[in-house]
Amino acid sequence: MADIRRYIVGPGRDGRSTALETAPTNIQAQEGFFRQITLWVTRETPADNTIEGDRALTEGLGTRREPFPGGVIIRALEVWPDPEPDVQRAQLAQLNTEVEQKHRSTAADLQRHPSMHRTDTLDSITVVRGQIHLITDTGEVLMTSGDTVIIRGVTHGWSNRSDSPCLMIGTMIDAIPTA
Repeated sequence: MADIRRYIVGPGRDGRSTALETAPTNIQAQEGFFRQITLWVTRETPADNTIEGDRALTEGLGTRREPFPGGVIIRALEVWPDPEPDVQRAQLAQLNTEVEQKHRSTAADLQRHPSMHRTDTLDSITVVRGQIHLITDTGEVLMTSGDTVIIRGVTHGWSNRSDSPCLMIGTMIDAIPTA
C-alpha cells in the first residue's frame, strides 16, 4: 500500500501561501481489492478558492463515484491484482451499489471484464506506480507509470494482472453525457 501524503496550499493568516493540510482524508478501502482517497472536491466550476476547510470532506460526498453536478473530484486510487472473476464480480457489484453507480453495466460489459462501467464524467487518470490494463469496448491498453488516459464518458474497466497494486491519480469533471 502506497504512503500517500496530501498538501493543500492556500493563504495563511497573513495572506501568504502556506501548506494548510498534509494528511489524506475521506479514505475508502477494502483490503486486497482497492483503496481510494479523495484528495479534493468542488461542487462548482470554476472552483471557488474562497471556500475554506477540507473540501475532500464535502457533506453529501460519501463514497459516490461521480462528482456533484458542475463539480470535480480528485482522487488517488490503488487497485490490487485481479482476484478470481467470480470474487471480483461480487466485490464490484457491492462497490457499485456503495458508490451510487449511475449506469448499470450490461451482461455483455461484464462478460468482457467484471470491472466494466460507465460514468458521465470527463476523466484524466495517470498511473503513478505499477501497471494496469485499461479495457474498452474494442480492446485493451497496458498503462504503466507515467501514462495518462482521458476518458470521455464511455464504458471502460481496469484489470491489474501484475503481482502488486497499481496507484493512479485521477480528476473527474462533471460533463454533458455522450448518450
